[in-house]
Amino acid sequence: MSITVADIHRVIEDWAPSATAQSYDNVGLLVGRMSRTVTKVVVALDVTPQVVDEAIGQEVDCLLVHHPLIFKPLKRLTDDTLESSLALRLAEAGIALYVAHTNLDAARDGVSFQLARDLGVEQPEFLSTLPESIVKVVVFCPVDSAEKVREAMFAAGAGRIGAYSECSFSSAGSGTFKPEDGTNPHIGSAGGPREQVSEIRMEMEVARWNLGAVVAAMNQAHRYEEVAYDVIPVEQTYRDAGIGAVGDLPQVVSLGAFLDTVAKALDNPALRIVGDTEMPVRRVAVCGGSGSDFIGLAMRSGADVYVTADITYHRYFEVLDREGSPRMALVNAGHFETERCTEDLLVDRLTPLLPGVRFMTTKHRTAPVKTWVSGRN
Repeated sequence: MSITVADIHRVIEDWAPSATAQSYDNVGLLVGRMSRTVTKVVVALDVTPQVVDEAIGQEVDCLLVHHPLIFKPLKRLTDDTLESSLALRLAEAGIALYVAHTNLDAARDGVSFQLARDLGVEQPEFLSTLPESIVKVVVFCPVDSAEKVREAMFAAGAGRIGAYSECSFSSAGSGTFKPEDGTNPHIGSAGGPREQVSEIRMEMEVARWNLGAVVAAMNQAHRYEEVAYDVIPVEQTYRDAGIGAVGDLPQVVSLGAFLDTVAKALDNPALRIVGDTEMPVRRVAVCGGSGSDFIGLAMRSGADVYVTADITYHRYFEVLDREGSPRMALVNAGHFETERCTEDLLVDRLTPLLPGVRFMTTKHRTAPVKTWVSGRN
């Protein structure tokens, strides 16, 4: 059986649901058809002319990238601008373009988790999970159809709690209803008397982005013409999506020794830092890409150092106490450098799940910016 772009979409959605992407983002299939058969894929951080040349030369079916080529709507698809010309070339070559961006940043074992592991962090966890991401769905159904409804809701993604699936609770009771004129009731008759039937109250947790699919599956499996159900906000957090990552090194090291590890692991000899190179480091927080908005989260996590990118000048002051001493070391390691692990991450994750497809990381460094180190370049 052939594998299509839709299969790649399904595997990524199971891991990094597109609904967890930031509101400004543009993820998923940007060029091409979901029905496109796929045998070869080039994986890259960015879409560049060199990467497109490579994809065409390798005769691949799909280009899978982290950063969207199209952030804002294109007014025309011509060769006048970089974005539109690259999209046009991919369309002309029949190469699909698929993007996994901030949804992959937010995923468990996603970009930040991989970055943390590359820097020696053991058993990383999220700096913060996504707020208001879980609801509870409660549905009332006749006893003889309860199991069918339950299975349909599970299949649509309901009932996940941490590492457990198919979690639900049921209780028995009785329900009443009076079919009015013009109805088509499963029990009783239109315009008939009030009915009282044995019912099951069934409840399960649902990620907010799965709610539409779960409710649709529930309605389809249910026997009633009008399904009685409730959607209730809950305080529990969704554990498989969040912000950044934090964890501990195997042992305490100096900040200077840790910076050597960062520079080597990320192939970046020029790091911008706040902190004394002799200060001890054990707990490490990270966020691949632009993570300056989460400096406070990193400090509250008890981290000794926070590694991220795109930190503007005034934000460095946020880690200083009233005497100007760093409460936490801060490392600006570069956007490309902190996210380049995404290429191998995607290849390693998708290859065993889609064994009929050859996934290849690009041979090109896609960042347009380079680092100049005086005396070394």
